Amino acid sequence: MDRKTILVGLAIFTFIALLTVATIFLKRPDTFRGTEYQQPLAASEITLTRDNGEIFRLSGQKGKVVLLFFGYTFCPDECPTTLAELKQVYDGLGGDAKFVEVVLISVDPGRDTPQHIQDYVNRFNPSFIGLSGSQAELEGVWKNYGIFREIVPGTSPANYSVDHTARISLIDPDGNLRLSYGIQTPVDDIIHDVELIFKSKK
Repeated sequence: MDRKTILVGLAIFTFIALLTVATIFLKRPDTFRGTEYQQPLAASEITLTRDNGEIFRLSGQKGKVVLLFFGYTFCPDECPTTLAELKQVYDGLGGDAKFVEVVLISVDPGRDTPQHIQDYVNRFNPSFIGLSGSQAELEGVWKNYGIFREIVPGTSPANYSVDHTARISLIDPDGNLRLSYGIQTPVDDIIHDVELIFKSKK
């Protein structure tokens, strides 16, 4: 066997090997980038009155992806930053954004009226939903979603801060808790996961 034949054989073998590796790599299923729940978990119902008097029900959002966050309007850092990032997510989804609902629920009912919290989220995107309620109404929601919150006294009774769980929860179009994201999760990761959810429903 001459040298030319050997080189041609090696080239063909290398090409086939590379093609096989590329095929295996490309066939790997795309995976979520957020923290997945071990299995889809039905999201607990949320029923709160909006600023316009309408009743918001989480079950009424089926067919959409809900990005749910707990925070408050007097929050100095994490809450406005997270809402700004959720605006980027919303904008980055383009036409798919109409199938996404961004919801902020207050952990500070003493200062956040339904009107005040809706005005707050409007600054980021008028389609975002801000919800509040009485202490009794919200306590059940906080408990169902594992939200820790604690009042930290300030220089006066009205000047306090609220320590709270700061994660974004993704609820899929079937009403299941699917993923959660910590603070400062890259915007592209959330966009990727929302698009992957939509792709799986097609």
